[in-house]
Amino acid sequence: MTYSTTAGVFPAAVCPVAPPGAQAYADQITGYVLWGVLILFVVGVVVAIGAVVAGRLFSMPHASKVGVVSIAVVFLAAVGYMILPGMIGGITGSGCV
Repeated sequence: MTYSTTAGVFPAAVCPVAPPGAQAYADQITGYVLWGVLILFVVGVVVAIGAVVAGRLFSMPHASKVGVVSIAVVFLAAVGYMILPGMIGGITGSGCV
C-alpha cells in the first residue's frame, strides 16, 4: 500500500492585500482614527480635572469622586490603547489564511 506524497501538501497561504492604490487611503483613515482617540484622551483628562476642581470649589464630593474615577479610567484606557494592538497582533499572527 503506497501513499501519495502530494496528499499531505497544504495549499499556499492566502494573505489579504489591499487593492492597488487603496493602501494609502487606509493608512490615512487609520491615522485620523489614532489622532482622534488621542484627542479624546486629552479631552477626557481635562473634563475629569474640571470635575475634581468644580467638586472642590462648589462642595460637591460626588463630582470630585467622579473626576478621580474618570482620570483612572482614561489612564487605563490609554494603557489598553498601547498594549491591546500588540496582543491582538500576536494572537492573530500575520493575517494569512
